[in-house]
Amino acid sequence: MIFDAAQLAEIERAIQTKDEEFFLSRLDKSRRKPKKRRFNSALMVSAHRARHLNKLDEFPADAAILNLEDGVAPEIKRIALLALCYFLQNLPQEVPLLVVRVNPLEEGGAEEIALLNRFAPDAIRVPKVRSMADIQKARTLIDPSIALHASCETKEALSDIASIVHAGAEVLYLGILDLLADLALPQSLLKLGNPTIDYILAKFLIDTRSAGAEAVSFVYQDYKDLTGFMDWCEHEKEMGYEAKACISPDQAKIASRIFKHFDFEKARYIKERFEAMAAQGITGFSDEKYGFIDEPIYKDALRVLEKGEE
Repeated sequence: MIFDAAQLAEIERAIQTKDEEFFLSRLDKSRRKPKKRRFNSALMVSAHRARHLNKLDEFPADAAILNLEDGVAPEIKRIALLALCYFLQNLPQEVPLLVVRVNPLEEGGAEEIALLNRFAPDAIRVPKVRSMADIQKARTLIDPSIALHASCETKEALSDIASIVHAGAEVLYLGILDLLADLALPQSLLKLGNPTIDYILAKFLIDTRSAGAEAVSFVYQDYKDLTGFMDWCEHEKEMGYEAKACISPDQAKIASRIFKHFDFEKARYIKERFEAMAAQGITGFSDEKYGFIDEPIYKDALRVLEKGEE
């Protein structure tokens, strides 16, 4: 818990009554040190939900998406921003990766970023991106020490991921429902095994990773259907995904378990076996346990072992 019960009650009262002075009088110029960290689960938290923000030090996910956009009514966006800054100011350093999802730049996002720069979240996520120019503008607004993340939820973004990444986006999140709407495709397509959805997932992943950024799969809206969520996680992991957006603690726990599971024993064996043979000048050979081992197999084992060090 970040604040005790009495302090939390004060914060909740200030949010409910839109008491901006409560927060403004308590905000200073102290800054956290932004960190960079790969993650497997990213759990959404609305910035006006003080009780949820108060549990960031015991969070069930690797990353917290602190949301100022969808789900926060226009009339409380300002007080939600101030409350969020107050929590950022008082958080310990060792909490999950903190990513603030601002509003579109032309709809208040630019002003939100100007204040957030003082309190140094680990990343700022820009929604409704359509072009490289959107990222370039965001990068000029965001403090250089803070990472830039972006939502891919328009047809223009999906068709030009490389430019968006090269302009400065380090992580992209697939906003599948907004994307389907922008493509004039029905949400009924969103089913396991649907070829159109698999194409979108594959294109988003390959284009994002090819450009050098991390890809986060979409939110599964039916938070009560944990079996369905688990099936999607398993499917996406088989495709090559390593992270998924979540909207409930139970989803986050499942995503973390599935996407963090790697066969480290096999990877260690391949590394040791390959290096022993390479010392003899042999870099391709048959192995009784794992068939043919060569340099690409060795490099994949190293990639897996790196996951255990993060």
